[in-house]
Amino acid sequence: MAAGVAHADRAARAERAQEALRRAEQLTGARSVRTGPVPAPGAPGQSAPVAGEPAAGVVGRRHALLVTERPPLPVPPGLAPLLPEGLRRGATTAVTGSTSLVLTMLAHACAHGAWAAVVGQPSLGYLAAAQAGVDLHRLAVVPVPGPDAPLVVAALLDGIDVVVVGPVAALSPADRRLLSARARDRGAVLLATCPWPGAAVTLVVEEGHWTGLGAGEGRLRAHRLRVGRVGRGAPGASSAVELTLGESDPARAPEPAGDERRTDGLRLVG
Repeated sequence: MAAGVAHADRAARAERAQEALRRAEQLTGARSVRTGPVPAPGAPGQSAPVAGEPAAGVVGRRHALLVTERPPLPVPPGLAPLLPEGLRRGATTAVTGSTSLVLTMLAHACAHGAWAAVVGQPSLGYLAAAQAGVDLHRLAVVPVPGPDAPLVVAALLDGIDVVVVGPVAALSPADRRLLSARARDRGAVLLATCPWPGAAVTLVVEEGHWTGLGAGEGRLRAHRLRVGRVGRGAPGASSAVELTLGESDPARAPEPAGDERRTDGLRLVG
């Protein structure tokens, strides 16, 4: 009897939490909601529950979250031919071969109000990110998540617009499938910097070179890339583009004059 009462109490608390979340999301316009019966586990078309969420069928009716109706996140103009729809919320996109390109995409998203997180990418340089235009106040970083990588990424997908997953995040194929499904359910953008089976789109940097260096002197000024697109087609999408990151990148803020340049509290010397 006591076990049954405790089970009913947990179900009631879960239902109240779902109701509070639904009301908050309705008030903010963050997500759309649907009210209706939820199939029991194992029913046709019913996927396995995500770890940490109440199992379906505990209550007769509950509110199920749908993919957000907010528009996609914009991408830099140079990538528009490859991603004419922008970064679609709920989709998984892989970008391989260039951290600079990933930082540029993050900078553009942050400039339009998005929050971002990077998991499993210890080589990420904060100064490089700031100089690429990333708003560090809108960036969370977990360089080495360890064995808890699936839980860390899942938690971030619940509340962050763009979650970048690097090669150090130890994820099994099953983890990747579940995380893509969670991004789809939460309306987040999952951006992988390593091959990700099942990604809707993969951008591959086919070649690139830097400009600005002279005969043993100078400063790296711009990074010219040729980027190809692999994956399911989109109306009007190109297969490859050439773009320049750096001086001509509209997402990057102009550098101040002087030998020392400051960006969000970071100081570049030399």
